[in-house]
Amino acid sequence: MKNEFALAFNEVLEEKQLPKEIIMAALESAMVSAYRRAVNASSAQHVAATIDPESGKVSIFAEKEVVEDIVDERTEVLLEEARKVDPNAEPGGMVVVETTPKDFGRVAAQTARQVIQQRIREAERSAQAQYFERQVGEIISGVVQATNNIQGVTIGLDMKAEGIMPSNQKIPSEKPRVHDRIRAIVLEVKDSPRGPQIILSRAHRNFLRRLLENEVPEIYHGVVEIRAIAREPGQRAKVAVSATQPGVDPVGACVGIKGVRIQAIVKELHDEKIDIIEWNPDPVIYISKAISPAKVSGVYLNDAGKTATVVVSEDQLSLAIGRDGQNARLAAKLTNWRIDIKSLAEAAADAIVKLQSDPSLANLAETEARHIPNIETILAKKSEGRAIMADELMSLTAFVDRVERRSVEQKRAELEAEEQRIAEARSTIPPAAFETDIDTLGLPDHVYTILTEAEYRTIGSLMLAMNLNPDKVLGLAGIGPKAMQAIEKALAAVTFPEPVAVVEVEPVQAEAAAPEATPLEAEAEAGKPEAVPAEGETVTAEASAQPASQDAAREAEEKPLDEIFAVRPDMLQPAPAAEEEEDASGKDGKKKKKGKKKSVEVVYDPDLDQTIAHKKHKRGDGEWEEEW
Repeated sequence: MKNEFALAFNEVLEEKQLPKEIIMAALESAMVSAYRRAVNASSAQHVAATIDPESGKVSIFAEKEVVEDIVDERTEVLLEEARKVDPNAEPGGMVVVETTPKDFGRVAAQTARQVIQQRIREAERSAQAQYFERQVGEIISGVVQATNNIQGVTIGLDMKAEGIMPSNQKIPSEKPRVHDRIRAIVLEVKDSPRGPQIILSRAHRNFLRRLLENEVPEIYHGVVEIRAIAREPGQRAKVAVSATQPGVDPVGACVGIKGVRIQAIVKELHDEKIDIIEWNPDPVIYISKAISPAKVSGVYLNDAGKTATVVVSEDQLSLAIGRDGQNARLAAKLTNWRIDIKSLAEAAADAIVKLQSDPSLANLAETEARHIPNIETILAKKSEGRAIMADELMSLTAFVDRVERRSVEQKRAELEAEEQRIAEARSTIPPAAFETDIDTLGLPDHVYTILTEAEYRTIGSLMLAMNLNPDKVLGLAGIGPKAMQAIEKALAAVTFPEPVAVVEVEPVQAEAAAPEATPLEAEAEAGKPEAVPAEGETVTAEASAQPASQDAAREAEEKPLDEIFAVRPDMLQPAPAAEEEEDASGKDGKKKKKGKKKSVEVVYDPDLDQTIAHKKHKRGDGEWEEEW
């Protein structure tokens, strides 16, 4: 039968939902605190506690000094008692001995209660923080405990934790009631003196993303990918999706049969309207779909300011803009383009003004001169409220398309020319200038401060600005003619080291003669035993590179090892530095070839008991140095 300690310990484990080790560590820490309070022990003294999980017996161990006569029992122990723990203990040393006070269980229960509760509470908060930090960005459910227009909604979560949903993270049209079960996304987990503060949200766009992942299996498995989300909570949202596999309809997968999938999400978001569009890499097509449900007549991009001009017919203008500009605003957020929506009549009027005022479109103005009177007549009929025929609408659309396309091409050409001009100006500046700070110019402090605040932090960026447009630097607040003179003088005086040219050296071609190789290398390649040189003869690299005849190899194999590795006096004598030219003729009467300098010598090392190659190099002073 379990004792009272074991039953109480298991009850705490079940109630707090904490690991056994954490509860045991909290109890031991509480026992140490109780001991220090009971005996008024110093905090510098090492004290440890152990608890028997079966019996609940508490043992206290403290570090004490070994003495022969005890003055203070809290910090001293007799030599006899110390040697029971450590046989090698000596007076003046330190030992850890058991010092559990009498009736310590009752005293500890009274004094350590608050410490135990505090330790368990800290462990509980730490476990809560670790659990919910892993849940950031995920959907969790809870029960509404309290609502407040100022502080938001308090939601009870798992592990006896509470989450806060601020007012700006609620769906505006939603009014949760107490005891309602609600789902939200974990937005953030903050540390606070009262435990982890869990911030929840139902207005964040990632809440819609997680709902789509839960309701649409294709999104969860990666067949359909969510490219972008733009949302105004409780009112409307736009979601751009694309398929990662051919033959998959991303919009149909999200909507579901008869809209069952999207309707479940709409109901969760308190009747928030959701537009699902297909993402496209072409910005023109992407923006046209983002403006839906309005039908677009044309989209014209301006890459310089990342602005898109969208032209729609008169009856589609209000639908494209939306209530209070909501549709256009969500489309701009979704596509990350600044969208300017115009009606067809307004775009035609602007096109006429552009032709008349923009000199770069002079050629197009001459071409369109015969069409402008007809366009003005159609616009006059529109302003008078008269009906416009279909062919007249087509004429307006074609005219606007021609002018806008030419304008876009002209702006793109101007942008490319500007980029080319910047590239040419940058090529005249040394690359090291873009890595050197402008403080090396020695400019006055106020000029240095103004330039760094204007993002001219390197000499290269300042030189580039002075080459392209000096008036831009002069227009900075605090920069006057004197400051410009100082800048120009400093830039004229600055110098940069010339870059070191890298010269590619062609590899030297080998001589026609066979490459030199040491006897040991030749032996390794040929796989045959090394031949022993005759008396008074050294082996050169040229000779060692030549293959031995079959007869010589056969004779070397037949010789015993003792004869092959025999030590002769000539092996221990140094080889001559060079060999004189010999004029003796052979049997055939021809003159022998000139002898070559010996650079490799095979000698016997008695210490190593083996034959080794001895390589020699000639120094500048005519002497030879040896290399083993």
